Amino acid sequence: MHPLEITDANFAQEVEQSNVPVLLDFWAVWCGPCRMIAPIVEELAGEYEGKAKIGKLDVDNNPGVATKFGIRSIPTLLIFKGGQLVDQIVGAVPKGTIVEKLNAQMN
Repeated sequence: MHPLEITDANFAQEVEQSNVPVLLDFWAVWCGPCRMIAPIVEELAGEYEGKAKIGKLDVDNNPGVATKFGIRSIPTLLIFKGGQLVDQIVGAVPKGTIVEKLNAQMN
């Protein structure tokens, strides 16, 4: 299971209208720390299949969503519930930190 590719075009449908929590990884190909957390995001996509959506958004190709949420440094992980932004994580953090924040939105 791979993370969903979220774009400016499908953001509303995949994130704002999702009936499960969404973890969205804002990244870019030139970003070293983004590459460090990419395997974690891949793992989470499998672990949370059916329970939450795990997505990635390339900030270079999708500036609209990145600008909307004021993404200034990457990687930034945003967590949405009920279409609303409920939490965020900035920087490359351990998997446990991401899991803890995502699990807090699972009830």
